[in-house]
Amino acid sequence: MEARQAARALKDSPGVVVSRAVGELFISFGVLMLLFVTYQLWWTNVRADNYSNNEASKIQNTWKDHKGPAAGAFEPGQGFAIIHIPKLDVVAPIAQGVSKEKVLDHGMVGHYSEGSLKTAMPEDKTGNFALAGHRNTHGEPFRYINRLKPGDKVVVETQDEYYTYQMTRTLPQTSPANVGVISPIPQGSGFTEPGRYITLTTCTPEFTSTYRLIVWGKMVSEQPRSQGLPAALQKS
Repeated sequence: MEARQAARALKDSPGVVVSRAVGELFISFGVLMLLFVTYQLWWTNVRADNYSNNEASKIQNTWKDHKGPAAGAFEPGQGFAIIHIPKLDVVAPIAQGVSKEKVLDHGMVGHYSEGSLKTAMPEDKTGNFALAGHRNTHGEPFRYINRLKPGDKVVVETQDEYYTYQMTRTLPQTSPANVGVISPIPQGSGFTEPGRYITLTTCTPEFTSTYRLIVWGKMVSEQPRSQGLPAALQKS
């Protein structure tokens, strides 16, 4: 009798069993969350960086072999140029379209080129070459474009030319529905007449997609690739 009572006393009470099970569930959930955060903040960048680097090499090899399509004949998702932002140490391929699956999630910068959001190409004599890129995860090429100041340079390299733009103004926050920021004469940019402009767009605040951060610039020089690097890309 006394032995049975002692054995019963050694058994965990229902409350202890429930508490232990709940604790194990929280630990498992915490581990899963840690794995998810690691995937989002680290592994997506690793994969995107590898993809975008390969795409940039593919673009350059196409140029070397003179096998690139004619300007304006690029397919959605196809890389056709390279963007250089010297101040931020950014070098990334530019592809047609702003699809997350085909372009942005691969670490590439996307050109607004479809439907009502179609914008100019760099070689066009007037217009707004508008681009989108991730600010966080998936290569995050536009992570720090909020640091660009008036006078900073952005260079777009194509098969035949280097186009150098000078940054002029930043809009820290606007609605994703504000498509006027990528108009031929972008609204809010301070530009009042047709010209050769560039617009960089990304999500803000960081790690959200609630609003858009916009940076505008204007073309200040154009030079053939055969003449070597433009001044903005030359090491001082």
